[in-house]
Amino acid sequence: CRSGRPVILPGVLALLHAPIFGWAKPVPVNMWRLRNPRGGMMLVAAAGPATNLVMAGVGAVLLGMLTRVLGGVQMATGVDGFVAVNLINFLQINVFLALFNLLPIPPFDGSHIVEGLLPTGLAQSYGRLRRFGFALFFVLLFVLPQLIPGFDLIGRFVAPPVEWLIRHYM
Repeated sequence: CRSGRPVILPGVLALLHAPIFGWAKPVPVNMWRLRNPRGGMMLVAAAGPATNLVMAGVGAVLLGMLTRVLGGVQMATGVDGFVAVNLINFLQINVFLALFNLLPIPPFDGSHIVEGLLPTGLAQSYGRLRRFGFALFFVLLFVLPQLIPGFDLIGRFVAPPVEWLIRHYM
C-alpha cells in the first residue's frame, strides 16, 4: 500500500513490545442482499473461522500422514523436519485465528454472530460499537492488560480452547 498504513500497526506494537500482528480491512458485505439479513450475516461471519478450522484439519491430516511415514515427528530431520514443523505451525496458526476471530469485539466475526443472536434493539445498540472497533480492540487487548494485572482476554478465553483443539487435531 502506498500510504504506509499496513506497517503502522505492527510498528507501533513493536515499539510497545506488544505482540505484533497486521490489520486488514473487513470484507464489505451488504446484509440487505441476503434473504435473511441477520441470519445471513451470522453465516457470513462464521465462514472465516470455519475455513480456518477446515484448513487446520487439512494440516492435521497431512501431519498425521507424515508422522505415519516417518514413525513420529520427533524423528523428522532435514526437509521432512522442515515440513513437519511448518505443518504444526500451520495447524496452530489456523486454530488460533479461528478462535481469535470469534471474540465478540467489533469488527471481528464473533461480533457479527453475537449481533445476530441479540434481540433487535440490543443488536442495534451493539452494532453502534462497530465504529469504535479498533479502539475497543486496542484497549481490551493491550491497554487494560497493562493497567490491570491478570486482565488477559487471550490467555483466559482464546488460549484454553486453542490448546484443547490442537490436542485433538494432533
